[in-house]
Amino acid sequence: MSKVATLITDQFEDVEFTEPAVAIRGAGHEVITIEKEAGKTITGKHGEEVNIDQAIDDVKPEDFDALLIPGGFSPDLLRDDERFVSFAKSFMDAKKPVFAICHGPQLLITAKALEGRHATGYKSIRVDMEYAGAQFEDREVVVCGDQLVTSRTPDDIPAFNEALLKLL
Repeated sequence: MSKVATLITDQFEDVEFTEPAVAIRGAGHEVITIEKEAGKTITGKHGEEVNIDQAIDDVKPEDFDALLIPGGFSPDLLRDDERFVSFAKSFMDAKKPVFAICHGPQLLITAKALEGRHATGYKSIRVDMEYAGAQFEDREVVVCGDQLVTSRTPDDIPAFNEALLKLL
């Protein structure tokens, strides 16, 4: 079964983490939350609390099979830290599955990892994604090759979960 790294911090969009995590775990895979500090509790935009499993300094991308990037303000906060940017970029470079929803692609924009890829995201980051070289598609889920799964909003979670489970 797969081990899925999740880059997440405060102000994440609650259901964009909880629902994919339930689906991934329900299919027998492992979800590991990663932030600046292990053991701390972070809080989503709507009050969901998540305990952090690992600190970014204590993990290596090669220890994981896939990457989940929930939306909300979390990706914007994380992309200010080169450790998270490099971690995300390494999954794209290694062609490992990456699942990003809503504002999640912001981390991939900063990692300069979207050029030439078909993707979607929240409407307010469309222009940013296009400037980053992505071929933006306004659809509930966009699967690019056997690697990148992106969606726009919480309404798209069922399609997002179905697509990411196929890749896992």
